[in-house]
Amino acid sequence: MTAPRVPPTFDDVVAAGGRIATVARKTPLVRSAWLSTITGGEVWLKLETEQLTGAFKIRGAANAIARLKAAQPSITTVMTASAGNHGLALATAAGRFGIRVRVHLPKTAPEAKRRALQDLGADIVEAATYDEAETRAQAERQAGAAFVSAYSDPDVIAGAGTAALEMLAERPDLDTFVVPVGGGGLISGTALVVRARTQGALVIGTEADASPVWTHALAAGRPVTVEVRETLADGLAGNMEPDSITFELVRDLVDRVVGVDETAIASAMRGLMIKERRVAEGAAATAVAALLQPFDRLDLTGRRIGVILSGRNVDAAVLDRISSA
Repeated sequence: MTAPRVPPTFDDVVAAGGRIATVARKTPLVRSAWLSTITGGEVWLKLETEQLTGAFKIRGAANAIARLKAAQPSITTVMTASAGNHGLALATAAGRFGIRVRVHLPKTAPEAKRRALQDLGADIVEAATYDEAETRAQAERQAGAAFVSAYSDPDVIAGAGTAALEMLAERPDLDTFVVPVGGGGLISGTALVVRARTQGALVIGTEADASPVWTHALAAGRPVTVEVRETLADGLAGNMEPDSITFELVRDLVDRVVGVDETAIASAMRGLMIKERRVAEGAAATAVAALLQPFDRLDLTGRRIGVILSGRNVDAAVLDRISSA
């Protein structure tokens, strides 16, 4: 049985914060002098790169597993589709309850994520693309398998929103949030918190031009299928479920979604390594790329900007290529 596909509320995010406190870390929020100078604002980086499993996904996975175990005490296996980070988070959270995890994983997933999944004992079902992985997982879900979506799950969204709760607890003056967006779970949870806590703040999503899912969906007024090309932001690549609960949340609560190209993503990854001494995967770097790219640059002069660095799980070969470019 899957969780009811009803959008969560701000109260659900608050409840999730208490539920995951012993699993997910409270990550640092640090000022970036580099990005503050570039933007003319004050930029703060939320370092989900230092999160357990190396990405924010543990927040949503821990909340979803705790809720699922409470509802179904005898559950032994859960299943998902993932580009890597959600699978890692789910396997970590489920392992605490002795629950096995089966992950439909695209062959394009970084080797670092694949090896970590194997080390956690997850059962990997390889697919050619993320879209194929999602299709296969949905077929299992329809057949009755316990399924935890990487994004279209109220408990996953509520858990993801706890990052923004921490940001505003530490810096209540933040008035702009820049968030990577793939399926939309992180930005949906962030927006729920921001709209409840901060009047007039901006919430901005960033996606790879190579996977312009939200750019096209918001223009069409509904989820649509787009061509997905190879991208450094592998964690964001792939189409969303046609009935994803994140669509209406993003449509109604997010101010805009900005696309960034591969050059900007690479520059952001390199800048984070050199200027901040931070390793960030391409998905996380899209949020910084939106502040750096020379065209369609966000005008955030004078604003107090929170940027969520969503994860660090990137192959060493990619880092070598980026740093030597």
